[in-house]
Amino acid sequence: MAEADAPARRVPLRAPEGRRQPTARQRALLAELEALFLAEGFAQFTLDELAARMRCSKSTLYALAPSKEQLAVKVVGHFFKTAAEQIEARIEGIEDARKILGEYLSGVSDFLNRASPAFMSDIADFGPARATYEMNSRAAARRIREFIAKGVADGVFRDVRAGLISEMASVLIEGIQTGVIGSRTGVSDAEAFTALADLLLGGLASRP
Repeated sequence: MAEADAPARRVPLRAPEGRRQPTARQRALLAELEALFLAEGFAQFTLDELAARMRCSKSTLYALAPSKEQLAVKVVGHFFKTAAEQIEARIEGIEDARKILGEYLSGVSDFLNRASPAFMSDIADFGPARATYEMNSRAAARRIREFIAKGVADGVFRDVRAGLISEMASVLIEGIQTGVIGSRTGVSDAEAFTALADLLLGGLASRP
């Protein structure tokens, strides 16, 4: 008979297969690739060229992702994940919905300002990378709807069809992400998000 009161043996925790945590060198390499892709795009590079630019072997890159295409998706995902985390950190502790909305959209604009036209064009042309941008744009639209709802509840935004305005903001964000706004107006995604902030804050502000 087993001893019921015997303490259970602790099993050391480890990352699941296929989801091991990257090494310090891999994190540094991912950051270097992100900087390169943001500045020059990624579509034109071969793995040999990337290995040369990173001063590493192709096997080192293969340890990050099994192909150049999947490496591009990983780097794009890393960029947007970092952006989301840092933007959320920027608004942490802010209570005024006006300041939250303004700071959030300012953060989006700041991060997109780091991206060259080549990087954004490559994302638009490569389905898996585009899907990552789309997912993050949808998440941003959800957060903006939450901020608007909070502002209305707190009395700092006018309740003038706030739900409709939230949905219109979502449509505009989709237009920015898909490139429609940029192609029609000639502005960058970062500039478009800045204009969206001005539009929302000006239109929703409570009248004195």
